[in-house]
Amino acid sequence: MSPSQMSQIKVDNLSDDQIRQLVAQMKQNNVSYSQIDGYASQRGIPDAEVVKLKARINQLNLDTELASPTTNDAGKITDGADRAYNDSADTIRNPQDSERERRRKRIFGSELFGNKNLTFEPNLRMPTPANYKIAADDELIIDVYGYSEVQHSLKVTPEGYIRIPYLGPVYVNGLTMEEARTRITKQLSTIYGGIKEGNTSVQVSLGNIRSIRITIIGEIMRPGTYTLPSLATVANALYVSGGPSENGSFRDIDVIRNGKRVATFDLYDFLLNGDLKNNIVLQEQDVVKVSPYKLRVELEGEVKRPAIFDVKNNESLQTVIEFAGGFTDNSYKDVIRALRVNSKSRELVNIPYDSLTSFKVRSGDKFVIDSIARRYTNRVSIAGAVFHPGEYALEDGMTVKDLIGRADGILEIAATTRGLIRRLQDDYTPAFINFNVADVVSGKTSVKLQREDSVVIFSKLSIREPYVVKIQGEVNQPGYFSYGDSMRLEDLILMAGGLKDAASLKHVEIARRIRTSGSYDSADVRMSITEQFDISADLAGNAAGNYILQPFDEITVRRSPSYNQQLNISLEGQVVYPGNYTITTKRERISDVIKRAGGLRPEASAEGALLLRRTYSTESDSTFLLRKLEIFNNTVEDSLAAAKTRAAIQRNQQLLGIQLEEIMAHPGSKYDFYLEEGDVIRIPKKLQTVQLFGEIYFPKKVRYDNSVSFRTYIRNAGGFTSQALKRRSYVVFANGEVKSTKRLLFFNKYPKVKPGAEIYVPTKPERKGLTAAATVGFASALASLALVVVTIINTTK
Repeated sequence: MSPSQMSQIKVDNLSDDQIRQLVAQMKQNNVSYSQIDGYASQRGIPDAEVVKLKARINQLNLDTELASPTTNDAGKITDGADRAYNDSADTIRNPQDSERERRRKRIFGSELFGNKNLTFEPNLRMPTPANYKIAADDELIIDVYGYSEVQHSLKVTPEGYIRIPYLGPVYVNGLTMEEARTRITKQLSTIYGGIKEGNTSVQVSLGNIRSIRITIIGEIMRPGTYTLPSLATVANALYVSGGPSENGSFRDIDVIRNGKRVATFDLYDFLLNGDLKNNIVLQEQDVVKVSPYKLRVELEGEVKRPAIFDVKNNESLQTVIEFAGGFTDNSYKDVIRALRVNSKSRELVNIPYDSLTSFKVRSGDKFVIDSIARRYTNRVSIAGAVFHPGEYALEDGMTVKDLIGRADGILEIAATTRGLIRRLQDDYTPAFINFNVADVVSGKTSVKLQREDSVVIFSKLSIREPYVVKIQGEVNQPGYFSYGDSMRLEDLILMAGGLKDAASLKHVEIARRIRTSGSYDSADVRMSITEQFDISADLAGNAAGNYILQPFDEITVRRSPSYNQQLNISLEGQVVYPGNYTITTKRERISDVIKRAGGLRPEASAEGALLLRRTYSTESDSTFLLRKLEIFNNTVEDSLAAAKTRAAIQRNQQLLGIQLEEIMAHPGSKYDFYLEEGDVIRIPKKLQTVQLFGEIYFPKKVRYDNSVSFRTYIRNAGGFTSQALKRRSYVVFANGEVKSTKRLLFFNKYPKVKPGAEIYVPTKPERKGLTAAATVGFASALASLALVVVTIINTTK
């Protein structure tokens, strides 16, 4: 599909196959699902159509085919399936690099260099450090105040001078701020005599600072030369270069100045103690060197910070555990397991707790701190119908009666004939021991408990099906209710909120289960027992209301057959009294309600009247239509057609064309419909226009003329386009009726046009060549025409 075609795209008119072709084109251009908006914008597709396009792609589950693209070093988009990302969005070129990055993230301290909230950015608003040395590009602010007042902002030249007006150059390169102040004050005293006399003072401060270039080498993520502010420190340099690499040391970072090591920075001092004493300010041409690690071990399991740690030669395993924040509360400290790599093989080492301070670690050691076992030495439990179920400590000689006492006794609903003890045998297979709860509580029998015994006291209510009764029909709160002894019909109706106004008092039905036990009787075909009652509205003193219910009874309160609610319709438009009207009889028609509304106004257009009626009125109609919709969806191949049908079914109202002239002329005729709940009758003013749509050169709205035909309306609008499907043209009248063009041999018979009508001319389908059936039909039509012509000629002779 070309860009010009895409700019005119209408998603609602595209089939599923065309959507798939679009997705394939996007995939070929490496466009991800998230980039569809920009891709469509470049091709002039309107935003509204983009939203529809993405919805169709999701509907067809094609969004997964549009992989997220990544960007390589050259800025080209590559397939997201061939790339992975780390947390910093850097491209990882292969699975081995990905594993290295994951391992680096586990190194203690590496999280500093991926944290956007921690940058080590130098503070440029702080007082100038005393040891700061002035160099080229620094800006010095000289403030002379007292008897003489003047201020200068001077930049240090590449030769190391500042040029003070009326004084000349002063060399300040390599001086500290205090040394520069002394020299500048001495020079200014030659032109400001008040400086020597003490009534004029000089203040020198640092303005804009220079930039310095430093080099970062060694085991660093991004080694190279960097330009930083002159107040930048070692930590700042490490951050901008990505920090130490997988093999870089976090504890041996040297600053080399003029070929000599001037400081060694240990990141662990900052991470563990907040100490930045060796985080010195860098100078021009300094070299920061990150050495490879010498000794590195890993801790996992029950420590507070499991990670990989850099270790120095004089540090023990106890020190490493302190690096990890110490043991967790659930750690097993008696023995720590270590996996060690020797020159030829691997070995396991058990380290007692009292040897942690003396145990010397080796590079590559992996220490595992286990958690304590989830087992109890003195636990028993009780569950069920007791006041405080749960776990309790097993005491010496403890019995079931003692445990029930710890749980504050049994509940009144407890089943006292039988309880159970679940016990683990010597081989740890479960066994069940039963006992009489009443005998245990009374002390008649005694059952001794063992470790991990679980006692269950059953509830009477939990060992039977819950007793409920059901009430449905014309009550305010139908549903299930808990059953109680001596429960009566009146009680249940009151619990259900009472009767509705439509309830029939003469037809209350009770259905009862057959619960009697006995042998099977093939002659007894009953499945339930039903009874009917006549009750009074208030149930007072009524024998039926005092009817005693049994568990699982189902009560149905029927609707009174003569009860009807008000049904309303809406009459809108050109009648004398428009508004809402209540249907008075089951046989009330359209003509009746118009008479009640005072009749039509003189300017009313009867031929343009229409009726809006609900799509379906009952739940059964809804179910029937939705089932037909499911069958339709299973037969169509295009999701767009299914979606349109589903939307049509789910509309609340449908247009029903009526012929109001016939209705008013012949009340009670077949045109005069019976009214239904929710009907909307709309009667417009007299219509004077005709609207044209579709494949016409100039679609527009024109004045209606009774003497003008269908073809004349088309001709006045510029005529049919080359894509017009003339034989499928149709007219929609103001009352909703539709009439299509009829075909007579090779001639089209167009429908008559009325006021307010809309003329539609559809588009020809794409030509794909004549099918065999079309070819045979076309040949048959030609043969028939030839036969007619021959017959006419013979007749004229």
